Parts: sequence; structure tokens; C-alpha cells
Amino acid sequence: MATNIVVPTLGESVTEATVSKWFKKVGEAIAADDPLVELETDKVTLEVPAPAAGTLGEIRVAEGGTVAVGATLGVIADGGAPAKPAAAEKPQAKPASPPTPAAKPMAAPQQAAPPPSATSATADVLAPAVRKLVDDNALDSSQIPATGKDGRLTKGDVLAYLETRRKPAPAPTVAPAPPPPQPTAPTAPPLARPGATMPREERVRMSRLRRTIAQRLKEAQNTAAMLTTFNEADMSAVIAVRGQYREIFEKKHGVRLGFMSFFAKACIVALKEVPSVNAQIDGEDLVYKNHYDLGIAIGGGQGLVVPVLLDADQLSFAQIEKAIADFGRRARDGKLALEELSGGTFTITNGGIYGSLNSTPILNPPQSAILGMHKIQERPVAVGGKVEVRPMMYLALSYDHRVVDGREAVTFLVRVKECIEDPQRILLDM
Repeated sequence: MATNIVVPTLGESVTEATVSKWFKKVGEAIAADDPLVELETDKVTLEVPAPAAGTLGEIRVAEGGTVAVGATLGVIADGGAPAKPAAAEKPQAKPASPPTPAAKPMAAPQQAAPPPSATSATADVLAPAVRKLVDDNALDSSQIPATGKDGRLTKGDVLAYLETRRKPAPAPTVAPAPPPPQPTAPTAPPLARPGATMPREERVRMSRLRRTIAQRLKEAQNTAAMLTTFNEADMSAVIAVRGQYREIFEKKHGVRLGFMSFFAKACIVALKEVPSVNAQIDGEDLVYKNHYDLGIAIGGGQGLVVPVLLDADQLSFAQIEKAIADFGRRARDGKLALEELSGGTFTITNGGIYGSLNSTPILNPPQSAILGMHKIQERPVAVGGKVEVRPMMYLALSYDHRVVDGREAVTFLVRVKECIEDPQRILLDM
């Protein structure tokens, strides 16, 4: 009996997804709960497991197609999943000649399966730009040494492989590549510059997540009266606390003591004092939130995601650090759940980990404010009438001026600065 592969419920307010990748081909045997297909929603990617064992009999929605919740992605036919156990059991149960004809039809797909699965395993994980480079140069991706994460093939791997092939034989891949039978088409530029292996241009379709990020950021700029105010914080005290307790903290809690937990706690102190920064507009109403759910912006494998620390005011330093470390790992692997990306009341983003010295972060709608952290840099500052070199960080608060007044924004940022420069204020909630 055939079993339909159905698009599962994708989370609150998410009604459709894009088929990102099929892990199996039609005719391949599958076991129950094997990952079959990867779906990409507006917020995360998720794998759809096989609802039953059998053979993938039909793919109804190809990669790149858009599907709604409850739609049928494909069909599982009976008889494929037991292929491996049956092949192993039959020779032991009946060594006589009758099983040989039955075993041969099983052996043929069994022998043909490993080579395609080896190449398809590597082909499936190729990024679009890498796949195009491999196809344009007629390469076998399984023959190219891969150095990426989890054994993935990177663009650099392909280019390095092409370079090694060019030295002994300069024109094996370049010669077949340019046979366009349209010499009269001046609009088509050459694929690559003379002497270069990299194409002049690469066209890659935007992922659903990237399109959503672009749409939401532009929407924030178009709808909010966005303004940014700046300040700077002397990081000496926080650095001293981390240096004093780092080893003890890590031994006790199994996680490093970072800067983000200090800023999370400092923001909670400031949000309690300036509630408008924790508010949002709903139609003609202002909604003031008496809970503190902090969004932590993280650069994931497929784009920027903002998982949320629910009730962050109830969390300890160690719990915050553990949650952020876990978010980071799962964001890189695309394993964040939809419910972890919704419900935030205020966001913190740290461009300093990439070396940013200053920036004006864009709001995360429907929130009314976002704090930008930046690179710590030693600079000369005036301290008690003397010039001293201190580790300084620029802080930026972008806010919706429809909700937050300038005085409130400045007060909030000053309070964050005070808590960072005197961490005891965080412990005393001052």
C-alpha cells in the first residue's frame, strides 16, 4: 500500500515552504524515519522523515518548488525497505538454486546503488555555486578532495583541483567549454576572463530565508521611524571579571563566560527602567511587554537568524551562555526550531565578532529597538583628567521613534553603559 509524504505543520503563521533538497531518488529503498526531503521556510530549514518503510515511488514536487502545509511531496511504495535484510537472509535460509534468480534482481540494484549513492551524497550537499563550477568543467565531484565542514566540497576545493589539472594539461576542460554556436550574439559575455578558471558571473536563486530577511529588513526601514543613538563603554571591568572567574566558571558550568551574558543582563536592567524600549505598536495601540524575551542575532549557515531567550530575566549567566552557545551550533547546522525564532521583545546583535567597529543595526519587526555591540578596541580616553588607553566598545541603539522618544533611548543606552562599566549594578538590579 502506497504512503503519501506530506508537508508537516510548519509553525505559527508559516503556511508554505520551498523544497530545498531531496535526499533520495525515485526507486531507492528507504527505512521508516529516514530523512527524505529538506524544506526551507521563511525562518528555518527542516527535514521531513519517511512516514513508512518502502521505496520512493514518486516525487511530486521537485527541488525549488513551493508547497503548502498538508500538500503531498511524494509517494512511498511498498517493498523497498526490507531490500537489504531480505538480501542478507535469503542466501542463509535457502542455499539451493531457486533463490539465485530471485537474488539476482535484488543484487543488480544493490550493486548499482553504492556508486550513485556515493556520488549523489556529495552532489546533494554541493552549494549551487560549487555545483555550477563542477558541471561547467565536467568534473566528478567524488574525485575532488573536500576540506569543508562535515566533508563538504567548497568552491576553493574545486578551484584548487582545476589548478592542479591545468599544470600538466592546460586545456582539458577549457577547450570543450566554449563551443557556443552563436558568434553573432554580442550580448553573451564570455564565461570566464582569459586565463581565469572562475566564471565572470554566477547566478544563484535566493533562498526563501534570504528573501524573507531582505523583505523584513526593507519593511522595517519603510514603516518605522528608525533612528540610531550611540555611546561607548569601557570594557575594563567586564574583562577583569571574566579574567578572574573564567576558569572557575567553565569548570563549574561547562561553558565559557562570554560578553553576551553581561550585555543581556545589562539590557534587562535598562528595559525595566525604560519600558517603552520593550514595547511595540499593534494597530493603534502600544503594547508594553512585562516579560523580557531577548532575541540574539546569529549568522547561521543560510543567513541571519534571531533565536529568542524566553524570560531572559529569569536566567543565570551560565544559562544564558549555554543557550547562546547551543543556538550558535544549531544555527550553523540549520537545526533551530520555528518556535525558537518567534516572540522576542528586544534584540541584541554583535557585529564585533566579525570586526565591525560601528554600525546602525536595523530593527527586527515588530520590536521597537535593537542594541548593536561592536569590536573591542584599545583607544586613548580621558580618565580623571589623565589620558589612558582603555578597551572601548561602541554601542548603538536603533529604535522606532514612533514608540521611543530620544530621551528614553539615550537613558536606556546610558544605563547599559553603566552596567557594563560597573557589573555590580547588574547583580543589584540597579
